Amino acid sequence: MSVFVGSLNPGKVRPVQEVFTALATELGLPSGAVVQGVNVPSGVPDQPIGVPQTALGVANRAAAALAQPGALWGVGLEGGVRLDEGGRGWLFGVVAVAHAAGVNAGRTAELPVPPAILPGVLGGQELGTLMDELLGTQDLKRGVGTVGALTGGLVTRPDVWRQALALTLAPFLHPHLYPASGLFPRG
Repeated sequence: MSVFVGSLNPGKVRPVQEVFTALATELGLPSGAVVQGVNVPSGVPDQPIGVPQTALGVANRAAAALAQPGALWGVGLEGGVRLDEGGRGWLFGVVAVAHAAGVNAGRTAELPVPPAILPGVLGGQELGTLMDELLGTQDLKRGVGTVGALTGGLVTRPDVWRQALALTLAPFLHPHLYPASGLFPRG
């Protein structure tokens, strides 16, 4: 019996492991349950643009993760970029958690995208790759992420995912406080 994360990226899998380990008893995980990444498609471009596209990708990942043999929980995490009314880019993430009880989704905090790389992102390139080129780093998205690089390490990509996942799990932890509309039915 496992928790599957719809990604093999350690910058996503590790925070899910930490949250589910901390909340194992409250979430009813059996002793010996493991959290592991699995390579599943998002069904959206590698760099989703806009909230709807990012939300679709994360829902696809969570559902595919839950469909794995032995899965008790499926978790999807998807980073996206949205444009505001003034044309500025904002980096954000969406988390989806799927379980037999239903599905819930949440969002991370947002960070402005450096204007120098926004055209590349909008042209279909991944933010992480462009940030590596801009900063001279390598595989930033598998570590502290753009968030960590731009906040001097004060807030890292795993930190943001950890917080958003914990918030997204609230209706599962307290179903009596979220009647009927607290979770979306699976299906």
